[in-house]
Amino acid sequence: MLKSIKLVLTAGLALILGITAGSAVLWAQSPPEKNQATLVIGLIPEQNIFKQLERYEPLAEYLSKRIGAAIKLKVLVRYGNIVDNFVSSQMDAAFFGSFTYCLAHVKLGVEAIARPVNSSGISTYHGLILVRKDSGIQTAQDMRGKRFAFVDKATTAGYLLPLAFFKENGIQDYKTYLKETYFAGTHQDAIYDVLNKKADVAAAKNTIFDRFAAQDPRIKQEMTVLGRSPDVPENGLAVKRDLNTNLKNRLKSTLLNMHQDNEGEKILRRFGARKFIPNTTEDYANVFKFAHIIGLNLTTYNYLND
Repeated sequence: MLKSIKLVLTAGLALILGITAGSAVLWAQSPPEKNQATLVIGLIPEQNIFKQLERYEPLAEYLSKRIGAAIKLKVLVRYGNIVDNFVSSQMDAAFFGSFTYCLAHVKLGVEAIARPVNSSGISTYHGLILVRKDSGIQTAQDMRGKRFAFVDKATTAGYLLPLAFFKENGIQDYKTYLKETYFAGTHQDAIYDVLNKKADVAAAKNTIFDRFAAQDPRIKQEMTVLGRSPDVPENGLAVKRDLNTNLKNRLKSTLLNMHQDNEGEKILRRFGARKFIPNTTEDYANVFKFAHIIGLNLTTYNYLND
């Protein structure tokens, strides 16, 4: 862990003890200099919360040194908390998933500024429907009476796109069609729940699937992809509507140009990216489309898990 970023457990102790706490967070902070501004940046829990911090801390330190503001990372235990906590925790920005960005844009007016291009030159991801190869499940019809692991009601690949998959395959009420459904909480957990036979089917994003498949050969040896969604933007940084214009521009410019200096290039490699590119609300057309297909009103949508 970088020396200049200190990890502080706030409500995280409750999480470690297994106590459900919707607002539990983990903090990683660049110590501010005197009279230095501080930016609070939220992170969604794609994977193990400590791995999430390990990935973002070097980027936070790099940005902090170049924009003249300390950066405090706030990792949430639930996807939907990013919308609630954006206001209550006075966040200045967040790395939103595509669905949480659309929700926060409609509800709070946040503005997308940049998203990463991964090491393969791709800046999008797609949703996967996953099963074990020995499950006997080859079609949506084979899912009847099975146990399905979603990720979270505020995820694209882990909830929104599977609902569209059900609708396209004539499944009008998945709750009665399936034996049981539940929310695994992270894409990582959804994947491993199928691998370890806790669930029969799961939804997850391909980038997380590929990342863990590279580390754990069992994933591709024992699992197969039953369905694939259209592409949506990779998790991108969006800022609050009234963020200081000069600070917003410095933040965006630093992200878009960091691949052009040696230190920035090293940080990007650790982050798993080649560079950052501009990101706009128009890039999320597929997400808005799928919300419309399944009849979601983003303004009133209840993104808290059942």
